Amino acid sequence: MSSRRRKLPAPTPSSSLDAREVIEVKAGVFKDTCLQLLDQVRDEEKEVVVTKRGAVVARVVPADARAPSAFGFMRGTVLAHDDIVAPDLESWGDLA
Repeated sequence: MSSRRRKLPAPTPSSSLDAREVIEVKAGVFKDTCLQLLDQVRDEEKEVVVTKRGAVVARVVPADARAPSAFGFMRGTVLAHDDIVAPDLESWGDLA
């Protein structure tokens, strides 16, 4: 068996309205410029993706970035048409 790791796909920009600018840096560059990059993340609300040999190993986001709440985040996205529980006898015709 091979002990090779499966590479994760490269990060792609989000299509949401609050998408942040993503800075992708190699691990060695991150090590050298860590404090500057952390300041950019905090001040400019950028996201830093750290890669090692092309694979994503870490993602640095601002501390106040929170995932949307599971309650109410899809409000207004569901459409109600008819009663989905009641049988539709008209479409069965004489078979019903």
